[in-house]
Amino acid sequence: MTYRTRETPRARAVRVRAPGKVNLSLAVGRRQDDGYHALATVFQAVSLHEDLVATDADELTVEVRGAQADQVPLGPDNLALRAARLLADATGVRAGAHLIIHKSVPVAGGMAGGSADAAAALLACDALWETGLSRGQLAELAAALGSDVPFALHGHTALGRGRGHLLSPLLTKGEYHWTFGLRAAGLSTASVYDAYDQVVGALAPEEPDVDPELVRALRAGDPVALGAALSNDLQPATLELAPELAETLAVAEDAGALGVVVSGSGPTVAALARDRRHAQAIGRALLDAGVVDGVLHAVGPVPGARLLSTTEGTGPTPPGGAQAFGGPKPVPDQD
Repeated sequence: MTYRTRETPRARAVRVRAPGKVNLSLAVGRRQDDGYHALATVFQAVSLHEDLVATDADELTVEVRGAQADQVPLGPDNLALRAARLLADATGVRAGAHLIIHKSVPVAGGMAGGSADAAAALLACDALWETGLSRGQLAELAAALGSDVPFALHGHTALGRGRGHLLSPLLTKGEYHWTFGLRAAGLSTASVYDAYDQVVGALAPEEPDVDPELVRALRAGDPVALGAALSNDLQPATLELAPELAETLAVAEDAGALGVVVSGSGPTVAALARDRRHAQAIGRALLDAGVVDGVLHAVGPVPGARLLSTTEGTGPTPPGGAQAFGGPKPVPDQD
């Protein structure tokens, strides 16, 4: 589908930043009739960001720069493009945009980099096209794009239910320091859930829940208690597909991490540290042991998708707007 602007569009650029995430807890229910799993998860947004710049253009296009850019699809499966098309369809906008994504979140690493791109595209194109949607309306669209996209808009720390898209903010104290152990080869989320069904199957609960000790640790700002409460029901399935991650987890534990967990569907391993210096020491231990292909350090929680800058130009405003908003029903893809 092609969207055209007027013959003399404004020269305008909008820059948005959206965070990656780590799942502090991920409780997974059994597979439902629609093929999805009920989730109860605690997200924390971390200071690994995707930056997206949207500029006026004759049609919707995307380019990707930065780490692992060659692994991101540029066609109709690109989540940022899907987000822009969804926004245009929902608001009646007949405008284009060129999206430039600057990646920092690992691709297919269980940290929701693609979801951050989608959230950033929604916010950027809303500003570029002046559709004027509220955060709540953008969140409705986000839920139709994927389970993690609403949280990329929300940020901070939140409890996610349903397929992860029904969010409730959680009160937290303090700042948490993370070391992320990276693998060059990503894992398919669908394959991890399939492995989970084979490993756990009918033993999975119908209504999963989050450990209350984790919620109490966050409220108290207690990193030691938080580390002890980290959990991920998908971790055994991830280890079935990538057994070498067991050594990564062990090295991080031996380096004194307060807690170690596979992030989401993996293969990124998240290690909680006492402070920045300890996080760097954990990273060096992982690199020296040769159990990772790279490390990243980050802190959390951080805000969700936010507008960084808008560069105004001249020319008429593209047609369209929010007057015909009607968001689609959520069809998350648990990516």
